[in-house]
This record gives sequence, C-alpha cells and structure tokens, in this order.
Amino acid sequence: MSLLRAAKEISAFLEERRIPYAIIGGLALLYWGEPRLTHDVDVTVLVPAGELEPFLDAVMERFPPRIAEAREFALEHHMLLVQDAQAVPLDISLGIPGYEEEALRRAVEVEFPEVGSLRLLSAEDLIIHKCVAGRARDEEDVKGVLMRQGLRLDLAWIRTWLGRFRELVDGHDPLRMFEEVLIAARAELGEKTT
Repeated sequence: MSLLRAAKEISAFLEERRIPYAIIGGLALLYWGEPRLTHDVDVTVLVPAGELEPFLDAVMERFPPRIAEAREFALEHHMLLVQDAQAVPLDISLGIPGYEEEALRRAVEVEFPEVGSLRLLSAEDLIIHKCVAGRARDEEDVKGVLMRQGLRLDLAWIRTWLGRFRELVDGHDPLRMFEEVLIAARAELGEKTT
C-alpha cells in the first residue's frame, strides 16, 4: 500500500504540472506481468530542456532528495532520486524525446482500488525497457508479461523499437533477447513459434 500511495502522490504532483509521465518498473510489472518484490516507485517523465532545472527544484521542494547533490546527479545521469514523506524511494527518470515520447503517449490509465487511477507504461513498452536493460531478471520479467498477457501484444511495435535499439545497446542484443524469450513463452503456452 505504501508504494501505491507514493505512486499516487508523485502522479498527482506531475499531473498538476501537466508533465507527461508513466510509472514503470515494479509497479507496472505488478499489473502487466508476474509481480515481484519492489521497494521503490519508478517513473519516467518528459520535461522540455528549458524547464528541466525549475522542474528538478520543484520536485525536490516537495519530495526530499535521497542523496547529496541530487540535482547535479540528475542533470548528469538523467535520474532524480527522491522520496516521499514515508521514505518510499522515488526514482524519476528524465526521458528524452524520441522513443520515450512515444512510450509516454502510449501509456495507459489503470485503476487500482486502493488509490484510484495510475498512468502505467504499456505492456509492450515495459517489455522494450526490460529488453534494453538486458539483465537476467529482466528476461524473467519479459517472459512473465508475455505469459500473463497471453501474447496479446503488439509484437511489431516491440520488434521495431528493439531493432532500432540494437545498435545503441552495448553488451547484448535486445531484439535477440526478446525473440528468445518469446519462443520460450510460446512453447510454454503451446503456441506455434512462427
């Protein structure tokens, strides 16, 4: 409940300021895939470059920073680390135009009985995020989303963006990762792999 309340609090803050956003990470996974333990609320926002520093200051005025020099860290790493009044960590990823702009447009309003509606990254875009990150845990998460959604997803959208990210991601091939997990999920669901 504390995570959902924190998610609602940051969502309300962003909506009041008309900042495009979507909740990603563990809370989105809770809805689209197989839930797993999470201790923070992950949010992606899109703020015009000229408004970025005033936005950071407004967030830190409302939500206490979790690290020293949080503003400088956010400007360098595109991640603002703050917390709510109950010390629930809020990781605010500063998105950039392009793919993230499209992903935020595709985000969906989901009703949670405990707190009302929250804006979540779509299942397809959650898969894209996970494949780009490429950790072993992300593979499990992708499979969980594929299994829970019964493969009723826009696979062309996923493949298009992962194809574009192929040249940008070091250390692994996000499209190949997706295709391998998709084959495994289809095999478990008893569907054809073509």
